[in-house]
Amino acid sequence: MYFTQFLVGLFTTSGVVGAWAYVATGSIWMAVAWGVIAAVLLQVGYFALVFRLVYGRRDTEQEPEETTPDATKQAVVPRQPLHRDGR
Repeated sequence: MYFTQFLVGLFTTSGVVGAWAYVATGSIWMAVAWGVIAAVLLQVGYFALVFRLVYGRRDTEQEPEETTPDATKQAVVPRQPLHRDGR
């Protein structure tokens, strides 16, 4: 996800939450507070997702090599190349 797309989504979602809070409470300050809370929660979630994507790969890259038993490995059989010119 590009950062500009994230910002557009963040401000749109915060605006919708703020408008919803204003309609529900009638207070502009409650609407601003709920909008800020929504923006902070979205930012924390975005940071957690990026953190998981970056640091979660180290664990998953090492597991397949350790858990593959030797019995499931097949021997490589050399083959002659295909000659399409009739040789």
